[in-house]
Amino acid sequence: MELMQLEMLVAVVEEGSVRGAAERVFRTQPAVSIAVRKLEEEFSTPLFDRSKRYEFRLTQAGESFYRYAKRMLSLRKEATSELDDIAQLRVGRLRVGANESISLHLLPRLAKTFLQQYPATRMELTCARSESLLADLKLRKLDLAMVSFRPQDADFESSFLLQDELVLITRPNHALASRGKVQFKDLAGEPLLMMDVSQPSPWHKRVTDAFVRSKIPYHLQVENAPIETIKKMVATGLGIGFVPLLSVREERARGELVVVEVEGIHLERSVWLVSRRAAQFPAAKAFVQCAIAIGEDFACGGAGAQSKTTSSSALLKGEKVALVKRHAQALP
Repeated sequence: MELMQLEMLVAVVEEGSVRGAAERVFRTQPAVSIAVRKLEEEFSTPLFDRSKRYEFRLTQAGESFYRYAKRMLSLRKEATSELDDIAQLRVGRLRVGANESISLHLLPRLAKTFLQQYPATRMELTCARSESLLADLKLRKLDLAMVSFRPQDADFESSFLLQDELVLITRPNHALASRGKVQFKDLAGEPLLMMDVSQPSPWHKRVTDAFVRSKIPYHLQVENAPIETIKKMVATGLGIGFVPLLSVREERARGELVVVEVEGIHLERSVWLVSRRAAQFPAAKAFVQCAIAIGEDFACGGAGAQSKTTSSSALLKGEKVALVKRHAQALP
């Protein structure tokens, strides 16, 4: 049984003749007659009462099948309409995951820009560690993940968004704040506030390794604290902390926290938008385009405040431009 056969049968019933049905579905009269006959053979029962010549009156089985045929054709129309709505972003769902700093300081602006353009799309957001997000992405629990490193998994496809840096922050009246630039040895004995100590990320490990290499004792005052908690604790004078520069831009601009450059340690990270390879649908593609534009805007807008970061980004500078161009060319 094929949908075209159903269309022909419904047309015969509603037009009252094979000729009228053929004109309606743009087929020949023999093609319509063959389609009806094949349906009757498939169900081993006549669908039309042919006792009177040129009359196409339905049998009891035909009346029942006609109702089902109408419903199936109606469902096809609904499915076609909904798929078109999804393709045109008139409806849809997008599941995006991000880690803490990205979720709080990049994703809100990105979501606002995207939803202003595509207000009918429903977004579902998840905040978790990058490793957990990638696991959910592979299990199809997420459509996109925003993470702080480029995954090497061949199942993933990544788009570069922006460059970030792990920086040391203090309160404005701290002794280190007025110096602007300090030696690593100047951190000896300072109460240190750290995140993810129990499950250290590579760049947090580099902080502790730097203390060890320099043979400088460090006083770990608070561990496993969320970034926002560290910022508030630093502001109250509890200690100093290392946080992503992306997460402290507003407090820095308002003068509530100070970013202090530490000579001998430079911790960069890149933010990537990751999807399953060859699995992007219209909403995901549109989100990637918005994300790349926002990432470029962030980089330009923060050029003055992040001059040291951007000037030392030679590692990713060429790759960054190439990735954006390649991705833009791949998008429809």
